[in-house]
Amino acid sequence: MFRHRLALCLFPLLLLLSCAKESQDLPDWTSSESASVEPQGEETAILTHAPEVPPPIQRSHPSHVRVDLEVREEVGLLADGVEYTFWTFGGTVPGPFIRVRQHDVVEFHLSNHPDNKMPHNIDLHAVTGPGGGATSSFAAPGKSAQFSFTALNPGLFVYHCATAPVGMHIANGMYGLILVEPPQGLPPVDREYYVMQSEFYTAGAFGESGLQPFDMAKALSENPDYVVFNGSVGALAEDRALQARTGERVRLFVGNGGPNLVSSFHVIGEIFDIVHSEGGTYPNQRDVQTTLIPAGGSATVEFKVDVPGTFLLVDHSIFRAFNKGALGMLKVEGDEDEAIYSGLQAEGVYLSEGSAIQHISEEENSESAAPRTLSKAQRIEEGKRLYTQNCAACHQLDGKGIPGAFPPLAGSDYLLEDPTRGIHAILEGLEGPLTVNGQLYNSVMPAMQLNDEEVASVLTYVLNSWGNEGGEVSPQQVAGIRK
Repeated sequence: MFRHRLALCLFPLLLLLSCAKESQDLPDWTSSESASVEPQGEETAILTHAPEVPPPIQRSHPSHVRVDLEVREEVGLLADGVEYTFWTFGGTVPGPFIRVRQHDVVEFHLSNHPDNKMPHNIDLHAVTGPGGGATSSFAAPGKSAQFSFTALNPGLFVYHCATAPVGMHIANGMYGLILVEPPQGLPPVDREYYVMQSEFYTAGAFGESGLQPFDMAKALSENPDYVVFNGSVGALAEDRALQARTGERVRLFVGNGGPNLVSSFHVIGEIFDIVHSEGGTYPNQRDVQTTLIPAGGSATVEFKVDVPGTFLLVDHSIFRAFNKGALGMLKVEGDEDEAIYSGLQAEGVYLSEGSAIQHISEEENSESAAPRTLSKAQRIEEGKRLYTQNCAACHQLDGKGIPGAFPPLAGSDYLLEDPTRGIHAILEGLEGPLTVNGQLYNSVMPAMQLNDEEVASVLTYVLNSWGNEGGEVSPQQVAGIRK
């Protein structure tokens, strides 16, 4: 009995000593350089747009560093067919990545483009001073502001606009990251990338086409239509995916602009060897599956890529990933290593080009838009976009479905015999045994959040694709069935 009690008492101490020993093996970014070291020389900071990162600082002393940043209010793509008026630092969302050295004196110049409609400023979490620089950087359209600060603390910090209403400025795209390197620099890696999550609140639902205005009511209720990486749906997908080769070490500087949600950042198929959480310099965790990144916070994660393939970056609040846009890709090339991973590489079953993100809803009714006068060709083109966004993840881009899971739409006797079955399936969902082309399927299709116009367009596209015999569905047909 005494031995058991002694063992129980010693176990926490042994665990603490073990963790302390392990932590000694992790690289520490903390600095021993004195803050009294005088800056030497002058330079202009190299700024890069996501996902690129400026090169590591090579100098062995602090310097006077000038940062020039312009605010621009510009219309851009939030998703395929969806436009949004972004308020930006430097013309992109997120704003440029800024990289300086601890104890640098940073001279910041913020300009507000004369074509803008709103005043703006900047709050850098790396600044020790009132408002993080916001109180000194307020600039009306056509004006500029300047202030200086010493980068006292190393780490990865968020910056954002802090002009009232602060939440609206951030929600419209005004955020980015600034890295303050310790004097000894960061341990070398093969690849560094800049990834920033944020959410957008639009008047229209996810995927609703056209220029979408900001919706304050949704923002106040923290109910975003989009949760994305680097400013838009698909910003890190397909030909814009991050790249690496097997055997390389990858470092991701990950920020969360918010303005509301906490990110559960995860890379599917990888484990983070080291995590510097909450923007700090100390590597407080390793062998991590998913790390939390608060709104207005950041994390640095590092891992080695051992096998080739497409690895998905997601917010593991998973509906945000596959239904609201918080999904990116890391494409790794190189030789297979069957000792680590072997198996059929059937990537198309998991995701196919352009089909990773899908929007669904359990709501029975969706407000019908006023019918538009579209030619059949225009309806097919609109339907193709909607199909890619909403249907291709299950039924695939070629309409062949996934054997044993999701039925084909190409040559489907079930659909082609009676296209109104497709209307019912989209509006009401479909569940239970179903025979298509002689094959039994027993999966679940939830109701889709599409209006009458959109249902008509997507079904018209399906009826005229992949060798199907043609036909057209009208919004009036859909409206009749909806009622």
